[in-house]
Amino acid sequence: MDKNFAVKKIWKIICLLMIVGILCVIPEVGVQASTIDPAQTGQTEQRTNREEPGSADSRDDLSELNIANNLTVTYSGDNGQVNGTLRILLTLTMISLAPILLIMLTSFVRIIIVLHFTRAALNTQTAPPNQVLLGLALFLTYFIMQPTLTQVYEQAVVPFEAGTITQEEFFEAGIAPFREYMYRQTQTKDVRTFLDISGQEWDGTLDDISLSVLIPSYIIGELRMAFIIGFVIYIPFIVIDMVVASTLMSMGMMMLPPTTISMPFKILLFVLADGWNLIIVNLIKTFK
Repeated sequence: MDKNFAVKKIWKIICLLMIVGILCVIPEVGVQASTIDPAQTGQTEQRTNREEPGSADSRDDLSELNIANNLTVTYSGDNGQVNGTLRILLTLTMISLAPILLIMLTSFVRIIIVLHFTRAALNTQTAPPNQVLLGLALFLTYFIMQPTLTQVYEQAVVPFEAGTITQEEFFEAGIAPFREYMYRQTQTKDVRTFLDISGQEWDGTLDDISLSVLIPSYIIGELRMAFIIGFVIYIPFIVIDMVVASTLMSMGMMMLPPTTISMPFKILLFVLADGWNLIIVNLIKTFK
């Protein structure tokens, strides 16, 4: 043990001496400040502030004190288009809002609610799964909204990319087809309800309705229509449940759940009547 301890101690001393020798060999490095011509760095004695700080008497004077604190958006060639960085910011903002716009301003709400009512009426729990229902609702939404999207592309996107319209004109031209679509699917009583709540007057035309009134009115109408269609879908399946329940009770089989027996008959009726075709075709016709 003493021998091993002595060997380790000798190795530590050797390593320490080597480190000291390396530090002694390294030459000293001198650091000194170099003189740089201000003209080469672009530095001048002029200040960015036009007046001394604290000399502002009003809000307008405060905004003119320091020109470095102002944000300036430069238009490229006065053609109404902002620079690339700001356009990327606006694009990312629109992408983040795209799911909300897709759900609220299109036919997606009515379609997905009707599909969920159909699955609940069949009592198949997770068949078809949520992913299938969402995918079907998205494709049906694209099919129904295709004329509106085509109008947006032709009236707003193409002129904006060509530089013939400004951002404000692009927004107005892009939202106009959606306003016409929502107005066709919105009931007058819903519009008047929100107008009365907001205290606005209405002359009966679409142009006099603001988006803050039109969008909630449209959503309320979509929910109402979806629940009405869901009720109609439920009726034949409720009849099957009642027939099966009364049959089991008359046979004295009260311990057997009626839903277990009625579900195969529901699926059989749905398949024989070509239920998916009936529901989807008639659902699409409600948007015309």
